[in-house]
Amino acid sequence: MKDDVASLGPRQMNRLRVLETLYRHPGSTRADLARRTGLSRATVSTLVDELGRAGVVAEHEGAGDGSEPGLAEEAPRASGRPPMSLSLVPGAAFAVGLDFGHQHIRVAVCDLSGEPVVDEWSPAEVDHAPVESLDLAHELVRGALRTASIERDRLVGVGMGLAAPINHLTGELEANGILPGWHGLRPAAEMQARLGTPVQLENDANVGALGEKAFGAARGVEDVIYIRLSAGIGAGLILGGRPYQGVLGVAGEVGHVLLDPAGPICRCGNRGCLETVASPVAVAALLERSTGQSVSVATLLELVAGGDRGARTAVADAGEAVGRALSMLVNALNPELVVVGGDLARAGEVLLEPIRLAIARHAVAPAARSVSVTAGALGDRAEVLGAAALILARSPRALVERVGS
Repeated sequence: MKDDVASLGPRQMNRLRVLETLYRHPGSTRADLARRTGLSRATVSTLVDELGRAGVVAEHEGAGDGSEPGLAEEAPRASGRPPMSLSLVPGAAFAVGLDFGHQHIRVAVCDLSGEPVVDEWSPAEVDHAPVESLDLAHELVRGALRTASIERDRLVGVGMGLAAPINHLTGELEANGILPGWHGLRPAAEMQARLGTPVQLENDANVGALGEKAFGAARGVEDVIYIRLSAGIGAGLILGGRPYQGVLGVAGEVGHVLLDPAGPICRCGNRGCLETVASPVAVAALLERSTGQSVSVATLLELVAGGDRGARTAVADAGEAVGRALSMLVNALNPELVVVGGDLARAGEVLLEPIRLAIARHAVAPAARSVSVTAGALGDRAEVLGAAALILARSPRALVERVGS
């Protein structure tokens, strides 16, 4: 990316600064842009006019919020007319998000505001059928682009989330025991060959974190842990406002933190991992053993909503286990917010309050006091929207190239 930026001329660099600022702070005024970019008011006005003629920036009545208190305020004009706010034109570019769950594939086509213009999904046996899953994703993306009538030159790229650790040095999945059929594959390269457009791959919890940061419960928060409680358990980390993946890209694998040395063997090969006691699948299986009746995850959540004592106890115990594991991350990272997503988050306060209590008990007091725990705002759309957000972050650079020199 540094090389890409270095190839831009001075005028293009100034356009990029304006577009990146509007991407991060929609609703800014020209005065806001001058303050944030360090450019003169005259330069900003010239650039905004150029970008408006190119169809990538629009002005609106009212100052907007500028995403930061006070920055959208300007001295009133002599005429009394409020300053105009600026934003990227939503339809100037689009990104595709792909979410590969264990039993589904979901695709969303999003405009520059993050609004899905198409959001579709299909059941799929993803874990053991990588080629078939990639082929299905290809067809879903092509169909979504046709439905939305998106021309190729308006598509920035495709973001892709998968439920497995990803080696960012090689592009391969570290999926042995987690997605056994996918181990050693390079899914981004496979999808790019099928689609003929750039594809960026991330772990599902990481894209869930990005989704909540960009569009959901973590907007405006710089230090966030997003924990996804679904068929597997993983955490996505946002530190200092930026995603943190670690050296190889496997940071946040909290689902494989040891909780019980004598516990059941986990699919990762270790024993007593958090995932074996607190994933919704594990909780439903526990309830099934105790009742002697078949209990799916959907049934578990219905029982919780209906006030079933055993189901609520099982979920609360899972929440306590999750909170104990999270307390280690809270101590190490001192985040402002923990966002809980995935299937089990639909249990609401039955799950969330035990997580809070466990963090308060097991984390050091200053870190425990400074962190809040909340359910995600995006539900099962967090991952697919986060995958699109991976690509939308690159849209200012794409728009600069479209405007030209």
